[in-house]
Amino acid sequence: MSTYVYGIARAGQDLPDTLAGIGEPPLPVRAVRGGKLVALVSDAPAELRPKRRDLLAHQRVVIEAGGSGPVLPLRFGGVSPDDDTVSAVLTGRQERYLERLSELEGKDEFNVKVSHDEEAVLASVVGADAQLRARHQALREAGGGTHEEKLAFGEKVAGAVSARERADAALVEEALRPFVCALRHGPEGTGWLANLSFLVGREHREAFLEAVAALHERYDRLRVQVTGPLPAYSFAEVD
Repeated sequence: MSTYVYGIARAGQDLPDTLAGIGEPPLPVRAVRGGKLVALVSDAPAELRPKRRDLLAHQRVVIEAGGSGPVLPLRFGGVSPDDDTVSAVLTGRQERYLERLSELEGKDEFNVKVSHDEEAVLASVVGADAQLRARHQALREAGGGTHEEKLAFGEKVAGAVSARERADAALVEEALRPFVCALRHGPEGTGWLANLSFLVGREHREAFLEAVAALHERYDRLRVQVTGPLPAYSFAEVD
């Protein structure tokens, strides 16, 4: 049977005696050793799909195992042919895995997504641009203007909003960077102007969260959503 892998830890780390993995019923998690490392694994279900139940179970294993030391988390879906293959990979890449585990020690991931309050950002970009203010006022006095005039004005405003999105994404990075160890840009998506993952030392967690709250308070056009602490999925890659 194939082996499903949750994460990697140092051999000798005080791991929980029992962990419930993915599957229905949940499959028991075991440790496979390779050199100075262990991999947290279970049998792989015959049918592996990203169901919410299994996604949460995968993350729960990583979080509970990380209670006593760093765990290099694998993303959902990592399957190896068997335990022996897992052990061989651990041994072959031992030094790189140990180095990355040292880098993750005492740190957690926080994801920050930033979007704009549409009305607030429109008021902000028009208020900050004398030409846009004048054109807006002229259209109001003309009863809204012609279709072509409104279209041209809308294009100008859209360009200003796009520029403000780029500027605000950079502003958020600059405001939070002093409190973090590393930063990764997540995939772009509709609905937000920045999708950022930060690696934060636990001694700086409170200051980091205070800086996030300050963005809410200082810039009414920003909507900032922070999720964490999380396993450091965005920082687990090993070259």
